[in-house]
Amino acid sequence: MQRRVRPPLLLAVGLVAVGVLAGCSSGGTATPSATATKTVTAAPSSSAPSASTSTSAASASTPAGGATGGTGVCAASALTGSIEAGSGGAAGSTYVHLVLQNTGSATCTLQGWPGVSFVGETNGTQLGNAASEDRASAHPIVTLTAGQKAVAPLKITNAENYPSGQCDPISPDGLRVYPPGSKQSLFVAATEYTACRSAAVTVLNVQALVPEGQAAD
Repeated sequence: MQRRVRPPLLLAVGLVAVGVLAGCSSGGTATPSATATKTVTAAPSSSAPSASTSTSAASASTPAGGATGGTGVCAASALTGSIEAGSGGAAGSTYVHLVLQNTGSATCTLQGWPGVSFVGETNGTQLGNAASEDRASAHPIVTLTAGQKAVAPLKITNAENYPSGQCDPISPDGLRVYPPGSKQSLFVAATEYTACRSAAVTVLNVQALVPEGQAAD
C-alpha cells in the first residue's frame, strides 16, 4: 500500500519545483526588461550636455569682443593726407613722403599700399596711370592713435624725361589717395609737379605705409 502512495508525492514535489523555476524565470526576464528601459530613457538626457558642450566650444572659439572689439582699419573720413619732403631725388625722379594722419579720436590701423594718382582739370579727373606699387617694400601693420602718422614713400618721375607726345604733360591739382582697403579717397593738394595725361607712361611709384620716422626713402 505504501509503495502505491509514494509516486503521487514525488509527482507533487516535482510540480512544485517546476512552479518555482517558472516563477524565477519569469522574475529574471522582468529585471533585464526594466534595465533596458532605463538605458533608452537615459539616452536623450545624455545628448543635452553634448549639445551644450558644443555650444560652449563654439562660443569659446569666437575672438573676445568680436570684430567690433578690436582695433579697426582707419576709415578715410578719419584721415587727412599731406606731402612732406622725402629722401630727395635720384636721377630723373623725386622722392616725397605721402603722409596719412589719424585725425579721429579712436586708434586704428593701416597696412599696405595706398592707391595714388594725379588728378586735375579742376574737377578731379584722373591724369594718366595710377601709381605702380613697390612690392619689395616692407608692409607692416601700422597702428595709429589719435594724431599719429603713417608714411608711404612716393617716387615721382620727372615728366620731362619723356617726349612731350608720349607724356602729354599737364600741371595737376593734386593727388587722389585711397587708404589701403578703402573705397573712399582723400585729396592731397600738389601743384608743384608735372603729370602725364598719357597712359603710355607711369610717373608715380608708391611704397607701403610705415610708421612715421621709419621710411627708407
